[in-house]
Amino acid sequence: MGSVRLEAITWERLGDLLAERLLDLKPGDGSPWPRIAFDGAPAARPGDLAHRVGEALRIRGRSSLVVGTEGFLRPASLRLEYGRQDVEAYYDGWFDTGALWREVFGPLEPGGDGRVLPDLLDPTTDRATRSPYVQLPPGAFLLLHGPLLLRHWFPFDHSVHVLLSPGALRRRTPEAEHWTLPAFARYETEVDPGATADVLVRADDPRHPAWNG
Repeated sequence: MGSVRLEAITWERLGDLLAERLLDLKPGDGSPWPRIAFDGAPAARPGDLAHRVGEALRIRGRSSLVVGTEGFLRPASLRLEYGRQDVEAYYDGWFDTGALWREVFGPLEPGGDGRVLPDLLDPTTDRATRSPYVQLPPGAFLLLHGPLLLRHWFPFDHSVHVLLSPGALRRRTPEAEHWTLPAFARYETEVDPGATADVLVRADDPRHPAWNG
């Protein structure tokens, strides 16, 4: 994090301020649908912030769709091909980035039809969800949350990284999932999401977040 200065804030206030910041956001590629990343390890719960921002946008008269990458896991037969605790597979192959490009980002490109599939695979049953497509009107936001998002060159127009220190990440990650921690250490080294993202939120204490404003 270097010399980045963070200031304390409440989650409610953070959601409101992020929503206000997004209201005038215009995608650089001319798309009518702004695409926002909420990046963070599962223990950082970036999805909670995405939903909070979505509600704040709704109150302000703007539509949004919250999508979690856990709905775009590859089938177990593929993601667990090298075992259930293979760090390299988790880092490079657990999430179906091809499906995300095809079903989420492709429809939101300039000239797209705005029909987004909110999920593809149920991570519990390992079966297709068969969810219906969602039609996003022009000006609606895509709020995509999940881990390791900023390493895939997805066309985000704004990004938020929810950061946990290594100690907090270990404490808040269930012991059965500690095998994933090296993947997040690698992500910090290779991508430096705290510096890459437009907004940095530190959530070591889940009751008292801080952000870089």
